[in-house]
Amino acid sequence: MSKQFHSTPSPFEQRIGYYRAVRHGSLIFVSGTTAVDPQTPPSAPQIQFPGDARQQTRVALAECVAAVQALGGTEASIVRVRMFVARPQDCMAVGDGFREVLGKEKGGEVGAAATMIVVRDGFVDGGMLVEVEVDAVVD
Repeated sequence: MSKQFHSTPSPFEQRIGYYRAVRHGSLIFVSGTTAVDPQTPPSAPQIQFPGDARQQTRVALAECVAAVQALGGTEASIVRVRMFVARPQDCMAVGDGFREVLGKEKGGEVGAAATMIVVRDGFVDGGMLVEVEVDAVVD
C-alpha cells in the first residue's frame, strides 16, 4: 500500500519540510494547520485575521477540508478534529468557528469527534491563536 501526499505553499511546510496531509489506504491525516497566509515567505510568515480566533479557526478548517478533498475525501470523510488554542479566553470563539465549518448542525454526514486543548505557551508565531489537526476516513 503506497502513501499519497498533499502539499500547499505554506511557508512552514517549506521551512520545516512536512506535508499538509498524507493518505495511507483509506486514512487521511492532516497536519497542524493555522491561518498563516500561504503567499508569505518562510522567513516572514504572516497570520490572517490577527486577534480573531473564530476567523483563524474557519481559515484553518477550510484548509484542512481542502487537503482532505485533494486526497480523495470529502467534508463528510472527516471523523476527528483536534483544536489547539493559545489563550483560554478564545475557546468559545474557536468552538464557534468549528461549529460553522464542521458542526453537526450542518446535517447529513458532516460531523466529527473533536478535542480542544489549551497550549499555554502558544505556537511558533505569537499571532497564531489556534492550530487544527484533522483525521479522515475515505470509504
